[in-house]
Amino acid sequence: MKDDYEVDEKKQAAADVLFSYSKFAMACIGNQTRPSDMRLHLMKEISGLPTSLKRREASRAATSPDPLGESSSSGTARLDKVDSFRAL
Repeated sequence: MKDDYEVDEKKQAAADVLFSYSKFAMACIGNQTRPSDMRLHLMKEISGLPTSLKRREASRAATSPDPLGESSSSGTARLDKVDSFRAL
């Protein structure tokens, strides 16, 4: 009985982590920012330091065809990733 409870606790903890990370990933996608920039922004916000999370500049988008900073030869790589994420 105790083992079943511990297993259920571990499953719930894993589900909570996955839920929190999915919210983080969706925030990154929605703000069109890299996860590292989002983490830095959140750490500064928690610490009380001034911070701003800006969308990537148009000049930067011109150098990188993909807003997430990943280059693709076909131009559909980001669409495929977002669609596969939604399918989950």
